Amino acid sequence: MMVIEVKDVWKSFKTVQAVKGINLNIPKGKFVALLGPNGAGKTTLVEMIEGIQKPDKGEITIMGKHWKGNEDELHRIIGLSLQETRFIDKLRVTETLRLFASFFNMGKPRVEEILDLVGLQDKRKSYVVNLSGGQRQRLAIGIALINTPAILLLDEPTTGLDPNARREIWDILKKLKEASETSMILTTHYMEEAEKLCDHIVIMDNGVILKEGTLGQLLDNHRSLDDLFVSLTGRRIYE
Repeated sequence: MMVIEVKDVWKSFKTVQAVKGINLNIPKGKFVALLGPNGAGKTTLVEMIEGIQKPDKGEITIMGKHWKGNEDELHRIIGLSLQETRFIDKLRVTETLRLFASFFNMGKPRVEEILDLVGLQDKRKSYVVNLSGGQRQRLAIGIALINTPAILLLDEPTTGLDPNARREIWDILKKLKEASETSMILTTHYMEEAEKLCDHIVIMDNGVILKEGTLGQLLDNHRSLDDLFVSLTGRRIYE
């Protein structure tokens, strides 16, 4: 079963063609990485899947349904975390989680589950303003998971974090994968992140998909994803 289907989707902003005729299928329970440099079109594609942006052309279905006319239902099965998440600084961690849990008619037991999942039990009474960058990002992922979503969309969740904080996020997502059938799309420009977390990797640049497959398939004739990206584009992914 395909939980997300993207069919010949195009999107432009004034003179910039951000996404150019992309086709993509996401099966149930798979973790998929959109890997590419800044400006590759990853965020625009995810924003269209999220329903934040509308395609200029083509169609996107979530669980076989379009966004138009199904907004309430689809919002309830999707969890998302954007590149930058702002919270109310003077709310405590538990108060923030309870606020978001109330949107889905969920109570204290789910808040406790999320605190355990993202490792914030010892920060439950801390004000959000006093959290580190990594702790804030763990809170953001906890909020994305609070409704037990069938689909999780994460847009560069570890950008700007130090290596230890990044690995803490990875550990949370690995546990999620082992314990549920959640499907995930993760945008990233960290090759190691795509390798560690995802079953399927989609390499993007300049609004198109250059190549996709499992890590083994992609590395069939290359030493690393960076070498593959160089062979496809003539430059490294961080340039």
